[in-house]
Amino acid sequence: MSEQPVIDISGFFKSFSIGSLTVPIYFLIPSFAFIICLFWLVKRAERRHLSRNRALDLSLVLMVCGFLFARLFHVFFEEPAYYAEDPMRVFDLWRGGFVWYGGALFGALGAVLFLKWKREPIGRWLDLFAPLAAGGYAMGRLACLCVGCCYGKTFAIGEHIIRHPTQLYSSLLEALTLVVLLWQEKHLKLREGELFVRWVLLHSINRLIVEQFRDDPRGPMLLGFSIATWISLALILAMGSVTFMGERKGKVVKNS
Repeated sequence: MSEQPVIDISGFFKSFSIGSLTVPIYFLIPSFAFIICLFWLVKRAERRHLSRNRALDLSLVLMVCGFLFARLFHVFFEEPAYYAEDPMRVFDLWRGGFVWYGGALFGALGAVLFLKWKREPIGRWLDLFAPLAAGGYAMGRLACLCVGCCYGKTFAIGEHIIRHPTQLYSSLLEALTLVVLLWQEKHLKLREGELFVRWVLLHSINRLIVEQFRDDPRGPMLLGFSIATWISLALILAMGSVTFMGERKGKVVKNS
């Protein structure tokens, strides 16, 4: 009896050719996403009377730190044996291999250090980037859907075996997060840094949900859960605590 084929809607568009040039979708979509977010960043900075040049400097810090550490996390945590066989594979960037949390965490750390160095209001700048992070992530996961990485587990519906389109789940959940953030930014009176905290909280919840459906190799597991799951849990607890303490402090000030 032959094995039932798996219905998988991902991996349908990995690259295309222009003459002798092959264009990988994995880099094309994130590149477009970065350009869109860059224009949006400038507009947001101008509306909030923040330095346009500082915004561009900060985006460069985020891009360099994010790219570097997203790659290093993949190399050292997900596939160390593969790269130990041939260290030059580290530079095969067109094959993919980037860890979102590695890039996001160290990109944010680099941004905070840069802002402290320039004596800028950290919370205000982080709020500026919160919707951009959500929008960029949502668009970036569409690249994963096209090339078929970050795939999900299989499940059965009748005689059909279907693979969870976890890339699409991630993209849709983050797009919803973007809508929520923009609505809250417009209609709620938030403290500096609160919008960013809310993005981290919502994003971590989204990631925690999607992680339970993923089936691609993501490095060593800890107590049966991926490292990304544990990072998501830690961020949810941390940002939940920050939100709770902020609301409590606000009530104390209001009642005093």
